[in-house]
Amino acid sequence: MQLKMIRGVVLGLTVFTSACMVGPKYSKPVTPAPPAFREQLPPEFKEANLWKPGEPRDDKLRGNWWEVYKDPQLNALEQQVRVSNLNIVQAEAQFREARAAVRIARADLYPTVTGGVSATRAHVTANRAGSAAPTTNTASGSAVSLSPGTANDFQIPIDATYEIDAWGRVRNNIAANVATAQASAADLETMRLTMHAELATDYFQLRGLDAEKQLLDSTVVAYKKALDLTIARHDQGIASGVDVEQARTQLETTRAQSADLGVQRTQLEHAIAVLTGKSPAELTIELAPLNETPPPVPIALPSELLERRPDIASAERHVASANAQIGVAMAAFYPTISLSAAGGLESSAITTLIQWPSRFWSLGASLLQTVFDAGRRRATTDQAIATYDATVAAYRLSVLTAFQDVEDNLAALRVLEEEAKIQAAAVKSAQRSLELANNRYVGGITTYLEVITAQSVALTNETTAVSLLSRRMTSSVALVKALGGGWDTSSLPSATDLLAKQPPAVAPGQPAKASEKPNP
Repeated sequence: MQLKMIRGVVLGLTVFTSACMVGPKYSKPVTPAPPAFREQLPPEFKEANLWKPGEPRDDKLRGNWWEVYKDPQLNALEQQVRVSNLNIVQAEAQFREARAAVRIARADLYPTVTGGVSATRAHVTANRAGSAAPTTNTASGSAVSLSPGTANDFQIPIDATYEIDAWGRVRNNIAANVATAQASAADLETMRLTMHAELATDYFQLRGLDAEKQLLDSTVVAYKKALDLTIARHDQGIASGVDVEQARTQLETTRAQSADLGVQRTQLEHAIAVLTGKSPAELTIELAPLNETPPPVPIALPSELLERRPDIASAERHVASANAQIGVAMAAFYPTISLSAAGGLESSAITTLIQWPSRFWSLGASLLQTVFDAGRRRATTDQAIATYDATVAAYRLSVLTAFQDVEDNLAALRVLEEEAKIQAAAVKSAQRSLELANNRYVGGITTYLEVITAQSVALTNETTAVSLLSRRMTSSVALVKALGGGWDTSSLPSATDLLAKQPPAVAPGQPAKASEKPNP
């Protein structure tokens, strides 16, 4: 009868707890988003304030986004970043740590059972209150002591305790840890995207330096010819010694500029080595000038593409975690209901320990309510609410910052492309001016100073053109990074994956459905 009553109580509490869960229901914060980026809006819409809630969209940019540049060496280096970069290794370990925390929180849904074996021998003084008095030996008639205070005790106890999740504290805690682990997975993807983009940026800067060195080296050859011509004219009495020294100065200055590029190039090469998980001494990149142009950007990139950024996904998951923590704090206002059970075997002799009469058991239940805590629970709840408000603000700020990143790089690509066209015209004019100056000098119409001026102008314009190409490539990489690199929120691990002992690894191209709340 008692067992039936206990079963009925447990069943009733189970039904009750399935319906009771305190705390606010989570809903994703609404952040307005424009239908397209301002840099790509048609002129008639640029001044219009067209806003609507963002929804995830798919895009052609997927997986190994760096392959769009069609550079085999860049592809090979990026693959090394994927498996060897230590920042990514660290972020992956932090994700595994957060994933383990989910399973720790989930363990609170189940009873805690402990078991053991103990053996003791104890003697209690006969003078202690409650001890048995000496007895009389009937055979001899004398009084003898049977030492009632000395005894053996052998036990095999099993204890079980279980806190009923009546108000959703455990479930909210699981939801908070699931959201935190999903945020950690997004942080891992953010780190991967950052490291891949940083390598691509360093690589294109290095290739830009190679192109600039190629320009300077070819200029040194031209200046050497000009110096030889000036020396010949000086030997013929046509040119002065001043012209010779000016030509030599121009030549040596250009050589120095070419040599100075080695410092920056070596530093970039070392940075790429570290990004690929190698020591600087292990990587050597052969000289190869930058000659490709940035890949074309789609005419209309929807602003919803920003929701593919892992840092935004991480910020949103932190909001979900903070929301669940409010429920955890609110559950402290309600009583804690616990069940306990104990049983096992106990005997004073080891030979009779494993026998049916040696059994013992007990069942119990408790309800504990905090009566006074000097406002601790209220302050904890207020703290959780304030934390939630802060994470919402951080999420919205991350979205606005993402819009800024994309707009900045779209504007940079547009302006730099226009500037490159103008600069190309300037290079042609400078080269033509240099040709005219050389012809005038050879014809004896002008001094060598005019040639030096034309040489400096031509070299400056050509160097600027090379620098513009390098900046366009790095801005292109920055735009890909700002757009999330083809990642999307479907790649976040689900609650089921996180609760598994060995869930699938989070990697681009391996999507898994994310859930707002776990369903243990």
